[in-house]
Amino acid sequence: MKTLTGVIIAKNAEKMIPQALESIAFCNELIVVDNGSTDKTKQIALMHNAKVYEISSGDFYALRNLGLSKATCDYILYIDTDERVDEELKTNIKKILETRLKSKYSAFRLSRKNFYFGDHEWPYIEHLERLFVRENLEGWKGILHESPIIKGEIGDMDGFLIHFTHMDLESMLNKTIDWSDKEALLRYNQNHPKMSWWRFPRVMFTAFFNSYISQRGYKAGTAGIVESMYQAFSMFITYAKLWELQQTMRYKK
Repeated sequence: MKTLTGVIIAKNAEKMIPQALESIAFCNELIVVDNGSTDKTKQIALMHNAKVYEISSGDFYALRNLGLSKATCDYILYIDTDERVDEELKTNIKKILETRLKSKYSAFRLSRKNFYFGDHEWPYIEHLERLFVRENLEGWKGILHESPIIKGEIGDMDGFLIHFTHMDLESMLNKTIDWSDKEALLRYNQNHPKMSWWRFPRVMFTAFFNSYISQRGYKAGTAGIVESMYQAFSMFITYAKLWELQQTMRYKK
């Protein structure tokens, strides 16, 4: 039977990480990459028999790569602190581990079902590479929107990762403040064109349209309009900070 390492990246997640760890308790090895937590995240992880490795980094690929470097099992499964593995997904992962035949796939895309503001289900299902044959995962790249570097084919697996995101407006705004600095700096370093007034309504409309229309957020009722307007607001903040950064650097030249 093959073995499985479960990896969770965490920061100040004492309220969410217990359920995340419980949902992957079937793993042979649990690893928590603690990114500078100041609450009880580390203690809770240790109580769940997880190995904890501490690091302070704003680069998500580095956090995932640390988990990869410490994993010792045949397969590696990544989940976030606000995600849960449902029973169907757990059953299908176990089937992969129990088979004596070598899988033709080096990685599997998992379907992620999102819930906003507690119990409001989002209509759009994401598909993310999260389960890997460890020896075929070469690493992760990308500072914010990290992606895996995989040798071989990718398959799909039934079942869901249940994702409880944007639980309340306060946490959403705090996340926007934190992430928008990194997003703006990333765009600046990539020589983004000078911000003009017309770019703001364009990027805000694109964000709203993608969330409310393309992802069918309108089916989520009031939560859908709130989330979609928030996405437009979040994009405005990112590009306003980019504009501010461009102005600041121009005056320094």
